[in-house]
Amino acid sequence: MEFIALNNGVRMPLLGFGVFQIEPEDTQRCVEEAISVGYRSIDTAQAYFNEKEVGLAINNAIKGGIIREELFITTKIWINNANEAKARKSIESSLQKLGLDFIDLLLIHQPFGDIYATWRVMSDMYKEGLIRAIGVSNFYLDRFMDFILHHEIKPAINQIECHPFFQRQKESDIFFNECGTITQSWASFAEGKENMFNNEILNSIGKKYDKSIAQVILRWLIQRKIVVIPKTIKKERMIENFNIFDFALSESDMQTIAKMNKNKSLFLEHSDFQTAKWLIEVHKDKF
Repeated sequence: MEFIALNNGVRMPLLGFGVFQIEPEDTQRCVEEAISVGYRSIDTAQAYFNEKEVGLAINNAIKGGIIREELFITTKIWINNANEAKARKSIESSLQKLGLDFIDLLLIHQPFGDIYATWRVMSDMYKEGLIRAIGVSNFYLDRFMDFILHHEIKPAINQIECHPFFQRQKESDIFFNECGTITQSWASFAEGKENMFNNEILNSIGKKYDKSIAQVILRWLIQRKIVVIPKTIKKERMIENFNIFDFALSESDMQTIAKMNKNKSLFLEHSDFQTAKWLIEVHKDKF
């Protein structure tokens, strides 16, 4: 496993296991299998509604001999809890569901709601030792700039959509690096959109290294020092995604993939007001 140092010195695995869109009844099994494969970083969220099942898997892993400090657990605070009145209580609820004394990384899930009050609460809990690192998710450059100018503690992570068809530009990389913020990719495989898993360019590159398209994509991202959290419910895919540290893409292949960029989200455009409205309302009755 390779690690990256966050802006406060905390070490985070470059490869983790994500549980977005895994049903609660499958989550515990999947996380236990991922840990058995070798994953030590698990990414969940309040809005995934499977924190409890992640917690059960973590508890079983610890009972089985895994040291808590070897695990890196991420969760995220949802929009409807992102305010001064609810933030702390919801984070304490996440801790309880996960069965943890501390969260390794807590993110503001979306750039909506009272994110400034929420960050103050997160900062306080960080200083109290209940959270080891704090960050954000889905913050575009304009929102991110405004955010960092108003806070003492800078986000350790910005988790954003990032894959070969929607790449972050060098300007973004430079800006985040200057702020000491690491980029983390969600939808690294674009959920198979645009026929990703049959792409001729990626397939051709994979054949050079005897690797799958998924392995090529993950390797391309981690060579850019972008943290990845691929999701799957199949153990054989977990193993495949984990085996990306025994090869390196050439600079030529890295540049070839860079040219695949369409610079357009395949999911949600967070600067669109209709997207904002939908995100604010989608889980309103569940919190």
